[in-house]
Amino acid sequence: MRTAVCAALMALYQQDPFVFLTGDLGFQALEPLRTLMGERFINAGIAEQNMVSVAAGMAQQGMAVWIYSIAPFCYARPFEQIRNDICHHGLPVRLIGNGGGYGYGAMGPSHHALEDYGVLLTLPHIRAYVPIFAQDVGAVVQRMAAESTPGYLRLGRCERPDGYVVPPYAPWRLLLPGGGQPVVVVGPLAGGLLAALASVAEEWRPAVWGVSELPLTCHPPPESFLAAVRASRRLVVLEEHVVQGGVGQMLAHLLVQQGIAVDAFVHRHALGYLSGTCGSQSFHRRECGLDPGSLLHLLGVV
Repeated sequence: MRTAVCAALMALYQQDPFVFLTGDLGFQALEPLRTLMGERFINAGIAEQNMVSVAAGMAQQGMAVWIYSIAPFCYARPFEQIRNDICHHGLPVRLIGNGGGYGYGAMGPSHHALEDYGVLLTLPHIRAYVPIFAQDVGAVVQRMAAESTPGYLRLGRCERPDGYVVPPYAPWRLLLPGGGQPVVVVGPLAGGLLAALASVAEEWRPAVWGVSELPLTCHPPPESFLAAVRASRRLVVLEEHVVQGGVGQMLAHLLVQQGIAVDAFVHRHALGYLSGTCGSQSFHRRECGLDPGSLLHLLGVV
């Protein structure tokens, strides 16, 4: 999705110029943006805490500012500065973290972002955006730019199945209709499930919903989704994020508040490092039961 975000930021810059800071990352992806922006494109070096504070100072002076880095270097290393300098002042600094979840694979826990949106959403004002497809990124960037609050964009690898027509972007979307139980998927993880379910007859397969904006209090589930949960009294939530602060917890809390009871609630999420080893993103998904084969068994369609 890095190429998509570069194109989206270039389009945005031509509408309304901003300042862009990178923590010495974005090579072989953001060069066109650097050429377009000139001195407004700043390589802040491997100094993410300072980069965030500088961005906050610029925003305090009325500048529009975007920050880019590998996801854990974007939210974890400078967390104190995000908390104190950006969020407690409600400054509209937009953070872009590349490689959400296990995206950086064998590079290990230091490069994984398993708790990013859960951690950041404990802070005031901030919102998180998790596009599912590269085709979503342009709309997400425009929505973030229009907000007057801090934002965090979690990028991953687009996993759109061949031939799949991406529905128009929305915080909640029905990605695949089905006559079975509703399934909620966060971010690019949806791609593998959509591909696996493509050959399953519609009356037997689950209805797959995608969520791309958090917290859910800002964009509650549509009534059609809630009606499906009431009818089936079952719900499955899938996300490449730890259970604490995840969408599973958010959604369970929301259903309780609305008095919607379910007989079965399944939350598949990141489980860390069960084998004590690191591998590809696909390897970690298999360990957590988030790979397409495991999900088909979970949903009872194989």
